[in-house]
Amino acid sequence: MTVSAVLLAGALLVWSRTRRVVTTPAERAVYSALHTASLAARPLRGGLTDRSAQEAAPHLRELTGGEALAVADADGTLLAWDGPHSELAEYFTDAAKRAVATERPVLVPGPGRAEHAGRTLIAQPLLIENAGVAGALGVVTTGQPGPGRLGAVAEVARYACGQLELAELDASRARLDRAEVRALRAQISPHFIYNALNTIASFVRTDPDRARELILEFADFTRYSFRTAGEFTVLAEELRNIERYLELERARFGDALQVRLQIAPEVLGVVLPFLALQPLVENAVRHGLGGSGGRGTISIVAADAGTDCVISVEDDGAGMDPDLLRSGALDAIETGSGPARPAESAHVGLANVDDRLRAAFGNDYGLVVDTAPGAGTKVSMRVPKFRAGIQA
Repeated sequence: MTVSAVLLAGALLVWSRTRRVVTTPAERAVYSALHTASLAARPLRGGLTDRSAQEAAPHLRELTGGEALAVADADGTLLAWDGPHSELAEYFTDAAKRAVATERPVLVPGPGRAEHAGRTLIAQPLLIENAGVAGALGVVTTGQPGPGRLGAVAEVARYACGQLELAELDASRARLDRAEVRALRAQISPHFIYNALNTIASFVRTDPDRARELILEFADFTRYSFRTAGEFTVLAEELRNIERYLELERARFGDALQVRLQIAPEVLGVVLPFLALQPLVENAVRHGLGGSGGRGTISIVAADAGTDCVISVEDDGAGMDPDLLRSGALDAIETGSGPARPAESAHVGLANVDDRLRAAFGNDYGLVVDTAPGAGTKVSMRVPKFRAGIQA
């Protein structure tokens, strides 16, 4: 036998001995239970529906050890039945309605025909904290269930409720994201829209071709800003809409507004919250034009930073007192030209963007504001190049 063969045999012997020590029956049982619970959790994280109930039922049945398992919604409607004795479904729906109404488990001994005399049907309500009863879990057992079996059914129901509660939190977060996007849309400055239309009107007689170009830019800007598809977009699309906005502003201010862009091509596909840049750029235009002589320069930079993309919007306007940032919301700098005063702020723009960045990517990815009186303002955000579960 070669040396390598001896070493391999020795390694296998050590592994087999270690395996016998580590994988005891108790450990295997714990692993099996956890694995089954994870399989049940996946569909339930989508909420309680026909499909999720049918996919989760076999795994929930295994966890309870019942002969059969059923799931009903809050109205007592049967969503799923896994296992034999499906003829007991009507007894379960009746018991489920009572369990939902009383918020207490209901036991039905010997339901149905004589062959079920030795069985018990348990209807356990699915109680979700601060949300009421989502439905009921039904388990068919042999004989009269003891405290251990009843406790096991209650724990499985509690576990299912935890997953349904997480599903509701996910849905609430999605609704909040949509509400925040609607708020951002609402805060797009009415003055900008009014001034853009006035600017276009001024070109209708003097330069009809230019007026037509601006009308198309305005139409594309509003179409993108009020789209209904998705809470995220890619940087390239966000920048294209910013270009439309700036084209309309340059038509109004002429050479008084200067714009500098520095965009790394490799970050154009980075995903970020929809309308994340608009409030930053709109504020920069206001502050930038509040500098000396009513002129200003806006700089927009998107740089590759390893696993992240760093985006900044900077103006050379009046700036503001940093104490306002430390003592109040980011919204304090959303105030038109000149130094910001919190009382003037009526928007949710920058605080909204900061909240959405942190919700999507974590607290390391909020907005960073650098400013001082007379030194302009720079607002930066860091966005991961990739984040699982987030796509445009």
